[in-house]
Amino acid sequence: MHDDRNLVEARLKRVLDERIRPAVYPESVPLDVAVWHAPGEPVPVEEGLAATPEPIAPGAAWGAPWGTSWFTVTGTVPAEWAGRTVEALFDLGFDENMPGFQSEGLVYRPDGSPVKGLNPRNHWVRVGSPAEGGERVRLHIEAASNPVILGHPPFQPTHLGDKETAGTAPLYRLGRMDLAVFDETVWQLVMDLEVLGELMLELPAGGTRRWELLRALERALDAVDLQDVNGTAAAARAELTGVLSSPAVPSAHRISAVGHAHIDSAWLWPLRETVRKVARTASNMTALLEDEPDFVFAMSQAQQWAWIKEYRPEVWARVTKAVATGRFVPAGGMWVESDTNMPGSEAMARQFVHGKRFFIDEFGIDNEEVWLPDTFGFAAGLPQIIKAAGSKRLLTQKISWSQTNTFPHHTFLWEGIDGTRIFTHFPPVDTYNCSMSGREMAHAERNFKDKGTARHSLAPTGWGDGGGGTTREMVAKAARLRDLEGSPAVTWEPPADFFAKAEAEYPNPPVWVGELYLELHRATLTSQAKTKQGNRRSESLLREAELWAATAAVRTGASYPYEQLDRIWKTVLLHQFHDILPGSSIAWVHREARRTYEAVASELNGVIDAAQRALAGDGDRTVVFNGAPHTRHGVPGGGARVVSGLRGTEARVRDAGGFVLENDLLRVEIDDRGLVVSAYDLSAGRETVAPGQAANLLQLHPDFPNKWDAWDVDEFYRNTLTDLVEAEEVDLDGDSVRVRRSFGSSSVTQLLTLAGGRLDILTEVDWHETEKFLKLAFPLDVRADRYASESQFGHAFRATHTNTSWEAAKFEACNHRFVHVEEPGWGVALVNDSTYGHDVTRTVGDSGTTTTLRVSLLRAPRFPDPETDQGVHRFRHALVPGATIGDAVREGYFINLPERHVSGAASAEVEPLITVDDDAVVVTAVKLADDGSGDVIVRFHESRGGRAGVTLAPGFPVAEVVATDLLERPTGEGALSLSLRPFELVTLRLKRA
Repeated sequence: MHDDRNLVEARLKRVLDERIRPAVYPESVPLDVAVWHAPGEPVPVEEGLAATPEPIAPGAAWGAPWGTSWFTVTGTVPAEWAGRTVEALFDLGFDENMPGFQSEGLVYRPDGSPVKGLNPRNHWVRVGSPAEGGERVRLHIEAASNPVILGHPPFQPTHLGDKETAGTAPLYRLGRMDLAVFDETVWQLVMDLEVLGELMLELPAGGTRRWELLRALERALDAVDLQDVNGTAAAARAELTGVLSSPAVPSAHRISAVGHAHIDSAWLWPLRETVRKVARTASNMTALLEDEPDFVFAMSQAQQWAWIKEYRPEVWARVTKAVATGRFVPAGGMWVESDTNMPGSEAMARQFVHGKRFFIDEFGIDNEEVWLPDTFGFAAGLPQIIKAAGSKRLLTQKISWSQTNTFPHHTFLWEGIDGTRIFTHFPPVDTYNCSMSGREMAHAERNFKDKGTARHSLAPTGWGDGGGGTTREMVAKAARLRDLEGSPAVTWEPPADFFAKAEAEYPNPPVWVGELYLELHRATLTSQAKTKQGNRRSESLLREAELWAATAAVRTGASYPYEQLDRIWKTVLLHQFHDILPGSSIAWVHREARRTYEAVASELNGVIDAAQRALAGDGDRTVVFNGAPHTRHGVPGGGARVVSGLRGTEARVRDAGGFVLENDLLRVEIDDRGLVVSAYDLSAGRETVAPGQAANLLQLHPDFPNKWDAWDVDEFYRNTLTDLVEAEEVDLDGDSVRVRRSFGSSSVTQLLTLAGGRLDILTEVDWHETEKFLKLAFPLDVRADRYASESQFGHAFRATHTNTSWEAAKFEACNHRFVHVEEPGWGVALVNDSTYGHDVTRTVGDSGTTTTLRVSLLRAPRFPDPETDQGVHRFRHALVPGATIGDAVREGYFINLPERHVSGAASAEVEPLITVDDDAVVVTAVKLADDGSGDVIVRFHESRGGRAGVTLAPGFPVAEVVATDLLERPTGEGALSLSLRPFELVTLRLKRA
C-alpha cells in the first residue's frame, strides 16, 4: 500500500478547521449590546448592573488599559429554534492563544448571580433548550480590559504594566456577540477527530495502531458531506466507534488528571485583578462540575479562597457547595504559592500555619499535599517545615525548566538538611497548563523516568497563570482517553488519590538530598531590591512584635494584638508569592508592595514601641532592648538592660594612603580608592583579604539575558566586567570611613565602620543604569571546596568548584542572613540585612587557592517593569573575619535585628521569657498561642548542623510543656531539656501556671 499519511493528515486538518468546527454553531442571530465604562477602579456588582449603558456594535473599540466595562446583552431566541440547544457567544476581542493574559469577563444574570467566566478559550454561555421560541435573553458581562504585557515578540519593554503610565487608548475591538444553535453531535465529532488525530501523530509510523487510526479517520472524513456537515456528523462518528472503543494495553501509563487553574496571585496584573480572576475561574469550574460528573478541580492558595469569601459571597456559596461533594478540592495548604528560596524560617512556617488553618477552619480539611507547580526552586530547609506542618507530599513541575541538567526522577523522596524526607512528584507532562492534547499525553508517558517500577503520574489540567481553568473540551478529551489503545489511561481524581496510588506502587523510590535548585530564573534573587528589603524587614519586625508583645503580656498584663498580627502576617505572606518577592511582576505590583511594606513597618513599629514602653517603665535612662536570640553587649536575647561603656574604634591615617580602623579584635586597612586591602584578625593573627586583592570592590556587568529579563541572568554576563575603583572621596566620618564614587549615570556612597569583630559596610546606591548588574566582591584568603549559606532553620552547603555541570549551573544562588567559608579552624562570614543573590568562586594563584564571595546588589531589567530598581537603595553588609558557623548565625541575627533604645526607668531590666543554655540552639519565635489561651509558644532549632543538648529556662511559672506542630496542635509530651539532632526544629507550648 502506498504511504498516504501526509495526505490524510493534511485533509483532516483542513476539514476540521474550515468545515467541521464552524458547523458546531450552524445558525446564529446577533445580540443587542450596550456598554458602560466604569470610571477608575472596578465597581461593586450592583453598581455595574444599575448603570445606564450606551449602545455599542461589534468592531467598535473599547477598553482603556486596566479598565472595567459593563456590557449588557439582550436578544430573543428565534421561534424556529424551539427544542434546540442555544448558547450565547461573546467575543470581547479575544486572541485565542492568550487565555488569562488579556481581556476577560464574568457573566451575570440580571439578579447579580454569576454564571461563568469568559476568556479566549471559553467564550460561550449556555442559554438552554427552550421548548418554544421567543424566549428573551438578558445577561451582563463585567469585562476587564487587561493589557497584553507578554506579547509577540515577548519581553519587550512596556509602560502598560502600571495604570499610572498605561494611557487611556482602547485596547480591544468587540467581536461576535450572538445567540447561536449549538450542535452537540458536531461538537462531539470535533472531539473524536481531535483526540484520534492527535494520538495518531504520536504513535510509531510503522505501528499497526497508527494505521488503524488513519484509515478510520479517512472513513469518517469520507462520511462527512462538506455541504451538510450537521446532517452527516452522526454517520462520521459511527465510523470512529471501533477505534475509540479499543481499550488501552494493560501496561499503559496511568495519568491522574486534576482540574486546575494555576492563578498567579500577582504577575502581569495587580493584586486587585487577581481577586477578579479567581472569581471568574471559580465560577467557571463550579459550573463545569455541575455539567461533568467525573470532573475534579483542585485550587491552591488559601489567600485566593479568602478573596472569594470576602469579595464574591455569591461565588463562595457555589464553591463551598462543591467542596462538600469532594470534587472542588482545597490544595497545597499554604497561604500562597510562595517563593521558597527567600522567605525566612518563620515566614516559611507561617505560610503553612495560615494556609492549612484556613482550610481546616472553613472546611475541616487538612490536606497533606504541598502544591507548588511554578515556584522557582526549593530550599533545602523546606522538607522539615512541610513535615512539621502535618503534610508529607510535594508536587512541583518547575524543575523541568532547568536549562543545563535534566532531573533524574519524576517520583522520589526529597531529603532536607535535617534528614526529613518528603514524597515528591514532578509531573512528566512538563506543564501545569495541560490541555489533554495527544502530544502532552504521549510526552508524559515517554518522559516518565520511573517507568518499570512506577506507572502513575499527575497532569494539572486547565488554563493557568492568568486563570481560566479546565474547559469542557479538556473534559471531553479526558473521557475518550480513559481507556484508549495507544494512549495513557486518564482518570480524574483529587491529588490525594494520586499520591496514595503513587506511594503504594513505589515503596522504595530514589532519594534526592539537598536543595532542588532551578537552573533558570536565578536573577529573581536580586530583581526589585525594595520588594526584597520590605520582605526581610517585615519578617524581622514581626519577630520583634510577637516577642515584645508576648513579653509585655506576660510581664505587665498588656493586651496581645492577636488580630492585628494575624492580618499583618497574611499581608507579608501574600507578598512572598513567587512573582512578587522574586521581582518578576509588573511595575504596579511593586509600587503597591513598597507602599504596603511601609504601612506594615509603621504598624509593627507601633506594636513594638507600645510593648517596650510598657516594659521599660517611666524615666529618662536609655534601656537597650535586644530582639536577637543571642546575648549582645551584656543584654540577653529577648531581654533589656540599661547599658553603657561599649568598646570604641581607633581611626587613623594609613601610611600608604587611605585609613586604618582598629579595635582590640580587628584591624582594617582601606586604601585611597576606598577598597579594603587588609582585614586582619588580631586574635588569630590572620589576614582575611586574598593576597594582592581588594575587598569591598563594586563590580559592574552588562546584563541582557536571552529571555525572561527580570527572571534570568545568563552565565555569559561574567564575560565582561568593570571594577569600580575610581573614588571621588575617601575620608573619615567620625570613627568611620566614607567613600563616594560615580559610574555611568549612578553614584555610590559607602560608610565603613568597625563593630566589635566585624566590618560594617553601609552602601547607598543612587541607581540609574539599565541592563546592568551590580556586585560587591570580597576576595578571601581561604581555601574552601564548599561554603555554607543560610536557609530556613539551618544552612546548606554548595561547592565552590565546577567539577560537574550540576555545580557549574549554580553560578548564582540564594542565602538568607549569611554566607560562610572556612578552612579547618578559621573562617569568614559575610552577613547582610536584605540581599539574597550571591556567587562564590575559587582562584588559584602563586599564593595558593583563594575564594571570592560576591553579593548581588542591583539589576536593571526592562521587562516587565521598564523602570526596575531606578532610584536610591541602601544595603548593609558586614565582613566577619575568624567567624565560625555559630558566629555567622549570631552576626546574621544582629545585623537584621538592631538594638532598640527606649527611655525608661533606671532600674529597668527585662528578663527574657525564654533562655537557652546552648548558643547552637536558636529561638526563632516567642509568641502567645494563636488560640488566645495565653500560653506561650516557643520555636527553636539547632543552627550549626551538629548535636546539641539544651535546657530551656522559662522566665515565668509553667504548668505544663506540650510539644506541638507548627499549627500549635499537640504532638506529644514536651520537655524543657532536650537532645537535638542537626538542624532539628521544635515547637513547644508552655502553659502558664
